[in-house]
Amino acid sequence: MVKKGKKEKKVKGAEKTAAKMEKKVSKRSRREEEDLEALIAEFQSLDAKKTQVVETACPPPSPRLNASFSAHPEKDELILFGGEFFNGKKTYLYNDLFYYNIKKNSWVKSEIPNPPPPRCAHQAVVVPQGGGQLWVFGGEFASPDGEQFYHYKDLWVLHLATQTWENIKAPGAPSGRSGHRMVLSKRQLLVFGGFHESARDFIYYNDVYAFSLDSFSWSRLSPSGSAPSPRSACQMTSTPDAMGVIIYGGYSKVKAKKDVEKGTIHADMFLLKREGKDDQEKWSWSRVSPAGNKPPSRSGFSLAVGPGGRAVLFGGVCDEEEEETLEGDFYNDLYLYDITKSRWFPAQLRGTKTERKRRRREKREGAEGEGGGEEGMANAPQGPVEVVKEIVTEDGTVMTIKEVIPAARGEEEEEEEEDDEDDDEEEEGKAQTPQVEPCPRSSAMATVRQGKLYLYGGMFEVGDRQFTLSDFYCLDLHKMDRWDVLVEMDPKTQEWLEESESEGDEEEEEEEEEGEGGAKGGQVKEDSAVEASEEESEGDGEDEAEHPPVQEGEMVADYQARTEKYWVGLARTNMGPDAKDKKVAKVGLAMAKVFYEDQ
Repeated sequence: MVKKGKKEKKVKGAEKTAAKMEKKVSKRSRREEEDLEALIAEFQSLDAKKTQVVETACPPPSPRLNASFSAHPEKDELILFGGEFFNGKKTYLYNDLFYYNIKKNSWVKSEIPNPPPPRCAHQAVVVPQGGGQLWVFGGEFASPDGEQFYHYKDLWVLHLATQTWENIKAPGAPSGRSGHRMVLSKRQLLVFGGFHESARDFIYYNDVYAFSLDSFSWSRLSPSGSAPSPRSACQMTSTPDAMGVIIYGGYSKVKAKKDVEKGTIHADMFLLKREGKDDQEKWSWSRVSPAGNKPPSRSGFSLAVGPGGRAVLFGGVCDEEEEETLEGDFYNDLYLYDITKSRWFPAQLRGTKTERKRRRREKREGAEGEGGGEEGMANAPQGPVEVVKEIVTEDGTVMTIKEVIPAARGEEEEEEEEDDEDDDEEEEGKAQTPQVEPCPRSSAMATVRQGKLYLYGGMFEVGDRQFTLSDFYCLDLHKMDRWDVLVEMDPKTQEWLEESESEGDEEEEEEEEEGEGGAKGGQVKEDSAVEASEEESEGDGEDEAEHPPVQEGEMVADYQARTEKYWVGLARTNMGPDAKDKKVAKVGLAMAKVFYEDQ
């Protein structure tokens, strides 16, 4: 009994400390938020002038990240709302609404009167009642210079049948935040975690709130047990029986000595479970130790729930701090979490039938060459293998990609052999087409509809530059054979304004913003940058003829070994004499691989 009392006091003490910190942050950031409230009010006044719904066929949305991407509960449509874009100088926030028609492969922009103000890092949940509703809570607005932040605590619902937005004003809502998570569990919207940040302070949350879709009221839950530490950007998935939710991973930071901020990537997992009847329900936290191969630590991953009660995790980034530098390893791998069995496993694309047949043939030939004894067994892969790839930009900057490839699954391959005899010329042609996959990224938007995973946008970094994406992919989770490219990534659409650019360009950019409605406008295009990019592309084309050609039937590893001296020399020329030999060698081999794949 004494120990229990001490534990309760400790929990209450932690809650008091968090409440004091929240009050401190709120007081210091109030003035900043008041400034931004005026800007937000201006956006809302512009939106208030709209009196009718206008739907316009349009190209895919502009590059963005931290938007919400949801599947329509009744139609073969996907709904994209909000998001952010940063071009190196200015931050743009959006409140535009797009519908993607899956069957027609087309986009429509829907302008509806009185929408929520611009935001990113919010949460959206679709529910089926009333012809379908999209619920949106919280999120963040930033000043164009990225120095001030406003965190929303508002709740909105988009009535999909009538195309109307409604602001739901209910007392007891969570405090303003972004990076939180929200899911539907029975007839409630559950909100967990998130963070609030100002120019001076920040606070991360681990509280849980429930919004009743019946009474339209908020309540703060007080689960028993040990809760996850405060965090944002975690996985939050409802259990198939709707009696609980799974929390996995996330990110938080603390201030260390001398006000140095230190980030933490979480890799733990918890179950928040509901017990009892609706009018007397109780909640409890318990720690979960999943089986299988967990994803390597990362933040900024994308998550969606697929068929069979499996959560699909894609990509993300792991920041590594070395002395005064901060480098991020971006991922484009897939992991599946079986919620019922509480088991992780990496998801490997199977490829077409012909590709699978070729892999098995090569495996058999390799086994015959090595012999079937203990030596052959020792050489067989026993578990997942980490593969490191590198992509090189024109200025020699390296972006590292880490992928974990699982061990071959013999039983499944044997079952597939029965269908291999049906491969025809068309299948052969497809197999020879290079496989395309999304490049490594974080903060992409993901959703699942009819057993297919859809992935849109996100960002990755190369050196000091941030590239925001607008490419679009689809993966059939039943077949797991290949990514279908719905919108290709076009490097020429990437915009990055260096700090050294003239103030005249900045003023011109501001004038264009005002013409498009301020920070809500799309990204600013720089004709000179595009022309320069085209000139560089033409120059590269002329130089390609001088590179060592790829010989017929030559594999990439053989090509790299044969031409290593040439490519390392070229990398040294581009990177300068001060670059480290090890990095130059890596860049050279990566350049060889890029050239090989282009041929």
